[in-house]
Order: sequence, then structure tokens, then C-alpha cells
Amino acid sequence: MERRKFLTTAALGAGAAALATPAVSASHAKEMTIVSTWPRDFPGLGTSAQRLAARIEQLSNGALKVNYFAAGERVGAFDSFDEVASGNSNAYIAADYYWGGKHAGFNYFTAVPFGMSTPEWNAWIKFGGGQALWDELSGEFGIKAFACGSTGTQAGGWFNKEIESADDLKGLKMRIPGLGGQVMSKLGASTVSLPGGQIYENLVSGAIDATEWVGPYNDYFMKFYEAAKFYYTAGMHEPGGGLAFGMNKAWFEGLSDWEKAVIEAACMEEHAASHEENIANNGEYLSKLVNEQGVQVRSFNDDVWDSFGEAAEEVFEETRAHSPLAAKIDDAFQSKLREMGTMMANFEVGYINQRNRVLGLTE
Repeated sequence: MERRKFLTTAALGAGAAALATPAVSASHAKEMTIVSTWPRDFPGLGTSAQRLAARIEQLSNGALKVNYFAAGERVGAFDSFDEVASGNSNAYIAADYYWGGKHAGFNYFTAVPFGMSTPEWNAWIKFGGGQALWDELSGEFGIKAFACGSTGTQAGGWFNKEIESADDLKGLKMRIPGLGGQVMSKLGASTVSLPGGQIYENLVSGAIDATEWVGPYNDYFMKFYEAAKFYYTAGMHEPGGGLAFGMNKAWFEGLSDWEKAVIEAACMEEHAASHEENIANNGEYLSKLVNEQGVQVRSFNDDVWDSFGEAAEEVFEETRAHSPLAAKIDDAFQSKLREMGTMMANFEVGYINQRNRVLGLTE
């Protein structure tokens, strides 16, 4: 009996040793260069990217030596895609809708107007065929991407005037990228896509009249309230979705299965953590914006939402016309959205609405 116990323990120990990763000397570590679209120490998005870079090195026990460069430290924020596709760097951390000019399909792998919430998008990517479509699209550009972050449903944005009808958007200069920006353009706004680090200066100088960014936790540190006092709750432009860890595909395919698994695990971990961090902090920082900075919180009325919806239909038709792959991605996305959306409305949303009614929680 004792001999059998000894042999079993020894076998378990041997298995654990095989799975464990020995410490790797610096001279034998594999170098990995990551560039980001976020400035260094940028609250929320930037700190999430830095946390992911550090976690990859930690999980690999030093086998992957990560060199992380924030926006502007190695290349400009919007140069990250070409930097990685060319092989000059190994990976980027970004919102893939920044690359919508390269292919309209990239929008679906961040967020699209009236699209999926974060839980829905996660389900589509992991279990509804979304990752395969992402691989097909990114592969055309020599990229392999994983989801690595999420902000949840984003705020409608900061405005220097109230938006009471679609007419109030005409002539408005607004920072808003992606298909959401195209919706705003349809309604008469003049839209631009600026890296996060350049938004504040443009808003304060009057170069733009409005901006969307993320939500109360991230936005508080951006100090947009110094130039715009009207803060709108849920926007149509980014209901959820995620951020991307895009790797040079040839480089990724040259890794061992274990190295690939380490990177994927770190991305999945940070994807969940960043979303949870936003959910945990948004309420506190919304209160700070209102009580400390005098921000006036507003919600778009139904007429404005209807105008967004009509413009979005046009945008999706144009997006589908971009290419057969864009139409294929939209077909899959919209089909799964309607399937999951019905369930979410009846269960998740139904519960939250009734819970808030019973508890007396206000908007």
C-alpha cells in the first residue's frame, strides 16, 4: 500500500514537473516587441495594455521577454498595424476598427452601431464563429489577433451643447471613429478619428466640438469636462465588443504551442479584467464627474435614437458593399446578434429592469 502511494505521488510529481516552466536566463529568452495605440500610463486603456504585456512575460516565466512601447515611443498610434504586419514589431494592442480604412470588416472586431454588448460579442467570438472570421480577415494582412480588452457599453460622448434632435448634429465637429463616425456623418456631423492622446487638446482648442471616448472611469482622467459639460449616457456607436492583440502571423506561427497558449491565456485574462475594471469603477467616477466637476448627464431621446438607426441602415449597406468578405462577416454578425439579442432581452435585460424597479434604482 505504501509502495503504491509512493509511486502515485512520484508520477504526479513528474507530471507537474513536465508542465512547469523552468526559469529562463535572459540570454535564452525570446524577445517580443509590442506596440500600442495608447499613451503610457493612460488610465484604463493604457494601463490595461501595460498589464497585459507584463502578464505575458510573467506567465512565460521569462521565456518571452516583452519590450512594450506605448503610442509614439516606437511608432505613432495609427502606425501600429503596418508596424506589425511588416514584421518590424511582433504585436500591437489596439481597437481594430482603427483599420477600417484597410478593410471594412475590421469594424466588427471592435464594435459597430447597434451591435453586440460585450457578453454577446464574447460569445460570438469564442463560440459563434467570430474568431474564425477574424482569422480569415486578419490573415489577409499577415495578422493573427486575439481579444485582449473590453470597455463595455460606452458613453454617448461629450458635447458643448445639448443634443435634442438630429438637427443639433449638423455641422458639429466630433471625434468618433469606426462605423459610428460614419453614422454621425450621415446626420451632418463633421467627424475625425484622433488617437486618445490628442483628443483633449483638440477639444479645449475648439478644433472639435464633441468627442466620444470610453466611459466615466476612463473619461474622468481625460478632463474633457473642462471644455464640454454635457455628458451623454449609452451611445449607439460602441455597445460592447473588444480590443485586439494583433500579432505578425508568421512570427506567431513560428512559436511553440506552449508559447502560443501563454499569449492566448494572458489575452483572455486581460480581456475579462479590463471589462470588470470598468464595470467596477464607472459608477464611482460618474458620481465624481457630476459632484466634483458639475458635469450634466443627459440621455439621447427616442427621436435621436431613431435617427441614429436610420443612418446606421445606410452605413451597413455601404459596408456590405465593400467586399464579399465584409458581407460575409456582417451576415454572421447580424444573424448571431438577433439570436442572442432576443434571449438577452427576455432574460438579462428583463431581470435588470425589474431588479432596478424593485430596488428603486434610478437612471
